[in-house]
Amino acid sequence: MRILLATKNLGKVKEIQEAFKGEGVTLLSLTDFHDVPTCVEDGNSFRENAIKKACFYAKQTGLPCISDDSGLEVFALKGRPGVYSQRYAGENATDEENNQKLLEELTGIKDRRARFVCVMAIVIPKGDYLLYEGTVEGEITTSLLGDKGFGYDPIFFYPPLKKTFAQLDPEEKNLVSHRGKALELIKKDLPRILAWIRSGIIGPTASLFREV
Repeated sequence: MRILLATKNLGKVKEIQEAFKGEGVTLLSLTDFHDVPTCVEDGNSFRENAIKKACFYAKQTGLPCISDDSGLEVFALKGRPGVYSQRYAGENATDEENNQKLLEELTGIKDRRARFVCVMAIVIPKGDYLLYEGTVEGEITTSLLGDKGFGYDPIFFYPPLKKTFAQLDPEEKNLVSHRGKALELIKKDLPRILAWIRSGIIGPTASLFREV
């Protein structure tokens, strides 16, 4: 079975491919489709963006699609950057630019609590969907630490392991990350998900929302 991952982010692709290794599913990404238009992510929540993206690309390609919308929520910034995490310092901002902007905004602020959120949507071309969510809490550092991972990983400190996400090996990170938790729920449901994709037995507006 072929399933599309609605992303060109190679970091995300690698994490999701690792989670599905040995499951008998061929995962494609948007890098395999050169003539598909870009979905505008203008939702007000991770959930809205995940559903919109997955529905858009499933209809464009005719393939079942997995999409995630994820980001960082900082308590002292009232949840920012949130859905704007990828473009916090501007539309074409680099990871480093986003990180630096966030660190500057937190200068002098003692409350460094934050959480990563990941909502993953699985959609079949006719529009039915399943939703899964994972979260992980940590703290924002005062400087970049580590050279692994991507996004805000170098400034997200995970207290139980006393490391930033950018200091963790991929296997370590996948066990505790927001995306790893959402993927674990998907893997547990995989036989049912694949049967659902094949048969389309869930009706037009049906959804399953799982949270960990």
